[in-house]
Amino acid sequence: MSYVAEGMNVELDMYPANQDEVQVLAASAAPQEVNNEEEEGEEIEQGKNISDDSSEEEEEDEDAARKVREGFIVDEDEDNDDDGEEDDEEEKRRRKRRKHKHKHRRREVDEDEDLDEDDLELLEENTGGRIGRSRHLTRLRRGRDSDSGGEGASSSKRKGLVESSDDDLDEDNIIAARTVQDIQNIWDDERAGGQDEDEDMDMDDFIDDDDDEEEGAGAMAEEEKEERRREKRRAEKERRKVLRSRPELTGIDANAWDEISDVFGDGHDYDWALVDEEEEAMADEVSKPEMRYQDVFEPSEIKSRLLTDDDDMIRGVDIPERMQLTTSTFSSNVTLIEPVALTPTECVDAASWITPRLGAAKERDYFKSDGRYHHLLGKLVEAVTRAVEFLLSTFFEVPYVYAHRRDFISYFNPQDARTPRVELLNLDDLWRIYGLGLKFRSLCQRQKALKGIYEKLSVRDEYYEEHLKANMDSVEAVADVTQWLGMKYKDRRQGGRPAFEIYFHDDEDQGDAKKHKLPSRNSAYEVAKKSIVSKLAEGFGIRPHEVVVNFVSSGPNVHFVEDQELSPSAYAEQFTDPDPTKALSAEEVLRQARLIIASELGVDPLLRRHVREAFKNFAQVSVLPTERGKHKIDEYHAYHNFKYLLNKPVTDMLRSTQFLNILAAEAELLVTVSIFLPTDVKQMLVNQLVEAFTSDSFSETAKAWNEERSLVVQEAVEKHLIPIGVKWVREYVREEVEDYLAKSCGDAFYEKIDVAPYAPPELQDGEQASVLAVSWGKGDPKKDEINLVFLDEAGRLREHLPIDNLTDDKNEKEFLDLVKRRKPDVIVVGGLTIQTTKLSQQLKEALIPPPKPDENLEPPVWGDGGNSRDDIDPSRKVPVIYVQDEVARLYQHSKRAGDEFPHLPLIARYCVGLARYAQNPLNEFAALGPDLTAITFDEVAQPLVPKEKLLSALERALVDVVNKVGVDINRAVSDPYHATLLPYIAGLGPRKARFLIRKIVRIGGNVVNRGQFITQQLLTLVIFMNAAGFLRIAQDPDYKQPKSRSGANASYADTPDPLDDTRVHPEDYDLARKMAIDALELDEEDVHDDHPSNVVSLIMKDNDNVRKLDELNLDEFAISMQETSGDLKRHTLNVIRAELIRPFGELRPNFVLPDAWEVLTMLTGETQRTLRVGLIVSSIAKGFILVKLDSGIEGVINTTYLADDPSTNLEEIVKKSQTIPGVIIDVKTDLQKDQFSVELSSRPSDVSAGDGQFRRVKADENWNHTQADRDFDLQQRKKRAEVDRSRRVIKHPNFQNFNSSQAEAFLDKQHPGDVVIRPSSKGSNHLAVTWKVADKLYQHIDVVEPNANPSGQNVGGQLVVEGKYEFADLDELIVNHVKAMSRRVEELMAHEKFKRNDDELQKFLMSFVAANPNKSIYGFTLNRKKPGHFSLSFLAKKASSIQTWPVRVAPEAYYLFDAAAAGVGELCNASKFGEYLHESGLLGGAPGGAGGKTPYGAGRMTPARTPGHMSVRQAPRTPNPYSAPGPSSGPPLMAPIPGGSSYGGSSSYGGPGGFGFQTPRPGGFPLPPPPGAGGFPPQQPPVAPSGMNPGRAAMIQNMGGSGGAWGSGGR
Repeated sequence: MSYVAEGMNVELDMYPANQDEVQVLAASAAPQEVNNEEEEGEEIEQGKNISDDSSEEEEEDEDAARKVREGFIVDEDEDNDDDGEEDDEEEKRRRKRRKHKHKHRRREVDEDEDLDEDDLELLEENTGGRIGRSRHLTRLRRGRDSDSGGEGASSSKRKGLVESSDDDLDEDNIIAARTVQDIQNIWDDERAGGQDEDEDMDMDDFIDDDDDEEEGAGAMAEEEKEERRREKRRAEKERRKVLRSRPELTGIDANAWDEISDVFGDGHDYDWALVDEEEEAMADEVSKPEMRYQDVFEPSEIKSRLLTDDDDMIRGVDIPERMQLTTSTFSSNVTLIEPVALTPTECVDAASWITPRLGAAKERDYFKSDGRYHHLLGKLVEAVTRAVEFLLSTFFEVPYVYAHRRDFISYFNPQDARTPRVELLNLDDLWRIYGLGLKFRSLCQRQKALKGIYEKLSVRDEYYEEHLKANMDSVEAVADVTQWLGMKYKDRRQGGRPAFEIYFHDDEDQGDAKKHKLPSRNSAYEVAKKSIVSKLAEGFGIRPHEVVVNFVSSGPNVHFVEDQELSPSAYAEQFTDPDPTKALSAEEVLRQARLIIASELGVDPLLRRHVREAFKNFAQVSVLPTERGKHKIDEYHAYHNFKYLLNKPVTDMLRSTQFLNILAAEAELLVTVSIFLPTDVKQMLVNQLVEAFTSDSFSETAKAWNEERSLVVQEAVEKHLIPIGVKWVREYVREEVEDYLAKSCGDAFYEKIDVAPYAPPELQDGEQASVLAVSWGKGDPKKDEINLVFLDEAGRLREHLPIDNLTDDKNEKEFLDLVKRRKPDVIVVGGLTIQTTKLSQQLKEALIPPPKPDENLEPPVWGDGGNSRDDIDPSRKVPVIYVQDEVARLYQHSKRAGDEFPHLPLIARYCVGLARYAQNPLNEFAALGPDLTAITFDEVAQPLVPKEKLLSALERALVDVVNKVGVDINRAVSDPYHATLLPYIAGLGPRKARFLIRKIVRIGGNVVNRGQFITQQLLTLVIFMNAAGFLRIAQDPDYKQPKSRSGANASYADTPDPLDDTRVHPEDYDLARKMAIDALELDEEDVHDDHPSNVVSLIMKDNDNVRKLDELNLDEFAISMQETSGDLKRHTLNVIRAELIRPFGELRPNFVLPDAWEVLTMLTGETQRTLRVGLIVSSIAKGFILVKLDSGIEGVINTTYLADDPSTNLEEIVKKSQTIPGVIIDVKTDLQKDQFSVELSSRPSDVSAGDGQFRRVKADENWNHTQADRDFDLQQRKKRAEVDRSRRVIKHPNFQNFNSSQAEAFLDKQHPGDVVIRPSSKGSNHLAVTWKVADKLYQHIDVVEPNANPSGQNVGGQLVVEGKYEFADLDELIVNHVKAMSRRVEELMAHEKFKRNDDELQKFLMSFVAANPNKSIYGFTLNRKKPGHFSLSFLAKKASSIQTWPVRVAPEAYYLFDAAAAGVGELCNASKFGEYLHESGLLGGAPGGAGGKTPYGAGRMTPARTPGHMSVRQAPRTPNPYSAPGPSSGPPLMAPIPGGSSYGGSSSYGGPGGFGFQTPRPGGFPLPPPPGAGGFPPQQPPVAPSGMNPGRAAMIQNMGGSGGAWGSGGR
């Protein structure tokens, strides 16, 4: 065990004793004479004084002395008298020992199981002898900081790390590191003692309870304690020497001691009791394990506090935090990667792979011969190589590379210094290189894995070695080669096991566990390949990979076809079976041979690569609406742009949102999407393949074989290559568009945060404005008060003043007093409604009253420039501005605001957010963290970008700007709000930043210079290199550097350095000092005795520093450095010069105030799109011509725009509070006067024209006009038919004249099981019944009226559903049909294995099988595509795929395929039986086969091909619940429903039980009666249907005149 890792202080409390010491101790334990008692007592007293550490120790010493004096020979009478007293004393000692053991950490027991200290002590007390101690440390002592967490949380994967958790890292490891030297001193002391130390006695009597001593004397210095321990040991040695020199002092000789032993034994008679006591004590220790933070906090709390094992790993590794994650640090689901450094060779390969993928701009400027920088293409590759080395080999983050290594990614011609420097790579290029570098690293790992697989095969494949190996330049290519090798060498075995096996990280080693035989997964290709047909495939004259080599070769064919003498049919006859009963036709054998070759061509990596390139460059997209989409996507819908998209190239969709919108519409089942190659491109592909495959011979046989080869090519292209290309290009375009949109959101966010804090003109550089933020909330005078919040220059809240209004003189005076007292640099106004403009007006008027009409004064000018009027008090000349409040709106409701200002109201917290935004927009955005996604930066693109990609893009923008600005590290330690910027510094992250702050707090809470990051072990080397240049340490302007006589050897470890408050990296400090010396024209001797950076202070304070630094020839200096040392520092020299003039000068643009439209949008939500001229809006009349829009904006309608006829009485047209539609004529904005209004026209002629031309969504240029016109005409005909059809009226409470959409909308707010009866579009003799199955799920039932009333006003006496259920009226239909099905749906939804959707069900199945690998599980969910159906999914075991079967709900039963289940229990039993049949391969769906593909769409969950896909019968389409009965194809899975049920052998519905598709007619159900037969066969006694309430059933049974009673035939 490592004591350092355990964070414990080690104390040596026991030393080995030799045999002589045991004898001396035995002698001293005998009874003493009276004359020796005083002497011994004096020695004990002396020992007491020496070890006066604790009262408990003193008591034990006295007790031991009493034992020594009295001995163990006592009188029997005394024994009896003192028995109780001794028992009490013994019990006290036992309790004391037990308590003592609980105070210490569990000891590590050695292999010999030596007795612990308490056992040895007890033996010595009983035997009087001295027991030898083992030579090992026996006690660990905790450090004084006992409140820190334990190290128990460390897992095996973190063994090598020092850190454990935040709390552990806070204390324990620091203690461990600090006490390493102490531990070494202890061991050194022991070695220095030599043999003398071996003669030391046990020191338990003196230092046994040092823990208690230290708890009471925590301030005692460690050196003092060590000295005291040494004194104790020296005193004890002196006592031992005296005892050895005078043995007679013991008073007992050896013979006397032997007699004592014979009488009393050797003290081991009761060892069994001691063992029990020890076991009891040990059990107590085990029963109370050491508390860890995992035992106290919930896992979610541990995760939120960044204390998980993964967080410990991130903190402990000397690699930037962001480089250890595959996701953003904002992400709640952190995924770690192992950042393996690339080798130099891999860096070169990566640069060659990355450079062509840097984008269109680089391709245009560098790769094209006429490009602007084509002559620098080689330099570009070198720059990319160096960037890859920095990013993926030395682990420097992008901001560091761009700031301190820009010379390596730029071009500077040392021979011609006048040539401008060319920036080969910009900041965006570096981020793209980093992203592509991660992909290349993943590609390298996959290539290595594939290489291992190939070597495992122990073959030499010429095609792989010469053609495939050199073309594995993408992840897709590696996957293709892996699949190709798997297909070719699948059956190759080594040592009885397949040589080609790929294992995944989540595979579990089952060892020798018994495995059940799985269903066969052999495909048609594998079956044919293993048969004699493979020989026929070889007869095509050329192997598939040779065809591909011919295809990819630029010249003539490399491989030629060997022609057959026989025709294909004749040649195939040789491979048919001579047995007529088993023989396949020659055509069938040829078909299978074509299948083999086409399949092998379809998986060829080079051919797939060519197809992917073709799809990438030439693929086109077409879109057609579904029936639902035709009605839902109108010309105002956002999807109308591509509703009839036709043949649009995918290359035109990479820079817009259209493709993602198409995918979203497809997911909503509104459109169908087709991706394909143009006919000419596809035909060219086919022709090239045919040319590479066919023979050049002109014989009839050769032509016949060429026709067969053409069929092979057609099959390979249509069934293999085209589907692969479609799937790939779909994902490729989606990824490209998502990346592009995420970057556009990041760029928009970058523009928001890359602005300097607001600074009035009078402020100096580096000063921060004090802000007074004012808000009226929603602006309701009766409810809302005005809140004023003042923040000083440091961002601290100084005052909060709530006032009712600004119209009262008293309130106005309070406001002016606040302004005069606090003297804010700016007043910021914000609010939640348009009423905020009135507040802004009142503030301006209170500060500077408007001039009176008779005064010849200019009106005040508000905004950034302040006011220039001289008649106003200067304290009132405060700018009044608006700022964006999107962050403040989030802040006021955040937990952070509640923690910071728990006593402030919401609007006051909102004001704090406004003020902070004005002082530092970057800090306010950074403090939001993951909540950044709640702010819309691009209203069109942002909703379409996945959250993880959006978070990564936003984090990169923050990282760029924060490192551009820098972070004051000491302010971050003391100010938690400023500390929110620290995680974005290069090299850091949330975990490392938090840990850095805690380390700094431990050393005093202040960093003096950057060197302390290393000397105080605050940062590791790589993190220091990344972060040092961006962590600023503010300097005291009055500080004077001390002079030292030591010169260059002087130590300045604790001295401030002015360069620490610059962007200059510590590695370039010498350059900065050199430049300062040269600029001041000093010599080295002049600054020899000064601080090395004292000359930097001089140049910074020099008033003429700009001229002096400009006189330096930096180009010549850079060229000299490059020639002498090879260092590239031209850009670095420019940075040093700028920093010496303006340390950490502001590089961001000035604060931008929002314009009038931005203020209007902030206060009302209206935009230029929603308030554009020509749109129709609704308004409420406030007066004669004054109106107010819904958003609160006021407007006006001039009298000329009220009516078409000017003579109309206007008072009759407009009344107060009347809602008036109007057309927007003009929008007026005046930010200086805080006025926003609209002008409307409510003339009927203007309003009736509508605003469709403005709201209509423009169609894409690639529009399918023919199909659009055809569908439009069809819809118009349907509408006319509906209008012409007379409205049907039926007197029933559930009847409504609705169509299907209206019926669903009506039932949306109703309960499941509710019904709407409506007219049917199938004719007057049909009715439609719509009932609500579940939320957003409705079933439409077609009801036929054979005896329909021609007028349509009444319902006929016979209602037929599905041709087999008959009812007398609508009530009976609702109760016996709809409600019966509704109850069955409710029962099944109430089952414990029912899940809400497919995803939840799939997770449930996978989770259960993961926990129970050898068990099967099933579950149910609603089938949203087939209302009235459930999906039954089951998973046989972990290695199996999820199978899904349909369950149809009928009034009388559930139907699982062709099996009827009367209840949920029977259905569950049927599902279990079905699982058994499925696993056994006995489940059949049609004669002649063992089942088709996984039924009911289960293939979407199946990673590979589903079992049984080679069966003759293919899976049918999804069952139709209302189709006619179908024949049974096999025995039913369960017995039919008993005849006793009303849905049993003789159905009251006029026919057999409701059998849909694949549903048999079990024996218990009779056939329908012959035509003309009156009624039905005799019924069994009436019994209520299963699941129906008996009371309700009895009520229906006894209804008079309504019919439908059971046993009456239902008529």
